Amino acid sequence: MGVLRIGHASLKVMDMAAAVNHYEKVLGLKTVMQDKAGNIYLKCWDEWDKYSLILTPSDQAGLNHLAYKVEKNEDLDSLRQRIEAWGVNTEMLAEGSLPATGRMLKFHLPSGHEMRLYAMKECVGTDVGSTNPDPWPDDIRGAGAHWLDHALLMCELNPEAGINTVEQNTRFMRECLDFFLTEQVLAGPGGAVQAATWLACTTTPHDIAFVGGARSGLHHIAYFLDSWHDVLKSADVMAKNKVRIDVAPTRHGITRGETIYFFDPSGNRNETFAGLGYLAQRDRPVTTWTEDRLGSGIFYHTGDLVPSFTEVYT
Repeated sequence: MGVLRIGHASLKVMDMAAAVNHYEKVLGLKTVMQDKAGNIYLKCWDEWDKYSLILTPSDQAGLNHLAYKVEKNEDLDSLRQRIEAWGVNTEMLAEGSLPATGRMLKFHLPSGHEMRLYAMKECVGTDVGSTNPDPWPDDIRGAGAHWLDHALLMCELNPEAGINTVEQNTRFMRECLDFFLTEQVLAGPGGAVQAATWLACTTTPHDIAFVGGARSGLHHIAYFLDSWHDVLKSADVMAKNKVRIDVAPTRHGITRGETIYFFDPSGNRNETFAGLGYLAQRDRPVTTWTEDRLGSGIFYHTGDLVPSFTEVYT
């Protein structure tokens, strides 16, 4: 029993045509379908499930829900019992609640973010197939993102009021969903406040991350690229398409990832992320960053904190 990997993100967008153009032309995703409610479903070329991104029309930007795939359908029942025993209410959504997807276990993290688990989604294959495949398809567009890699969620943190949903989310993910902690930021007197965490269920440095802020929200969804060169190429694509870049290509100390941050037309932050960083294993010692070195942890090259990076999010 356990979570296999990230499955999809559902985002609210204010201009559907502009959003679809962004995710197709800049990131290189493909639209696979549209439902009767006007929601658009997209996938990356190297993903085999039907879709990994849902865009829903709204009057504001932000996250609807984040979904992870579990190994077996019966795992949903076992996890439901574990989650409810932890004190979190759940709802089982019927098969077909989302197109091409089996039943889903819906619940909210202590931070208020909606999460869903599912075991089945229609498999359509990658764009290069699984028999004698080429390393990439001929019709790659934009940055040519391989797959949806991870998400970072902002979580309410107010130590003076006794509120730390970073710590609560982290305990929940470890105790209920069997994620393991790879890195953390400890702040405050004696490092008593767990202000940010990175957790994995695969062998990458993080499949989800939580960072403390004034309110809960979405910081970014991230797409995987092969290399530093591909990150630089993605920056060229963004410049060519007049995309609002938040942080120019750089490296993280945390996770060692090579990165660029930018916004979709509605203001949802995206990341293109490259580099394995390191092999995440359950017995690997947790990497801890102290408050005085946080700048290097986030932006390793300059070591300078950029206030908007943690203050601006949807």
